[in-house]
Amino acid sequence: MIKDITIGQYIPGESVLHKADPRTKIVLSLVFMVVIFCIATYWGFIAMAIFTMLAVVVSDIPVKYTLKGLKPLLVIIIFTAIVNIFSTGGKPVSDFSILRYITYEGIATAVTLALRLALIIVGSSLLTFTTTPILLTDGIEKLLQPFKRIGIPAHELAMMMTIALRFIPTLLEETDKIMKAQAARGADFDTGNLVQRAKSFIPVLVPLFVSAFRRADELATAMEARCYRGSAGRTRMRQLAFGRADFVVSAFTGLFFGAILILQFIV
Repeated sequence: MIKDITIGQYIPGESVLHKADPRTKIVLSLVFMVVIFCIATYWGFIAMAIFTMLAVVVSDIPVKYTLKGLKPLLVIIIFTAIVNIFSTGGKPVSDFSILRYITYEGIATAVTLALRLALIIVGSSLLTFTTTPILLTDGIEKLLQPFKRIGIPAHELAMMMTIALRFIPTLLEETDKIMKAQAARGADFDTGNLVQRAKSFIPVLVPLFVSAFRRADELATAMEARCYRGSAGRTRMRQLAFGRADFVVSAFTGLFFGAILILQFIV
């Protein structure tokens, strides 16, 4: 299960998405989420699913690897769908037994919510798959640059978000190593009820927190040793610049999203 979590990982490549400016990908990812919540028809979700699959194919990221990120969150998606099925009012499916508590509106809401979550997870994961942590930091900092006039530390915020995102795979790998070490010592994580399983993870959480604090201290020491002082006097080896890939990606995405929204409100 831990190996199936793909968020925060970067996969090198030469696709048009890899070559696009990180600012373009960040903005388009936000627009993608907004459009997902604006559509309310099944043909709209089908169109967005086709767009997401096309983006995965263009990025040269294996489809199987991209969909693997859904596996750890499948329980949350199913649980949310079940809650919506039984909590949404409307016309009951049947008067027989438990079916009287299930409505057609609840089923529609559950399916819609599950589709939204799945598309957002797959679509937003392409941002980290095709963008290095350094470029992601620079892109977020550039987008937050206008807010520095009102005292918001753009560089520091961008650095914190990127470090947190980058350390997710590292902590997951550390968790996997600790669980294997504890299992070799006789720990059992698969049997027992929910409470017993939760207690069995205590020997994993304690060394994991110790390791996380140690890594944070080592990172802070390394940054201080390299005279890191935030954005003051900082230079970049690679300057961000919009290119042909940004124009192609933005034009295609804008036309596709615009057509979906127009048809959504007209039809």
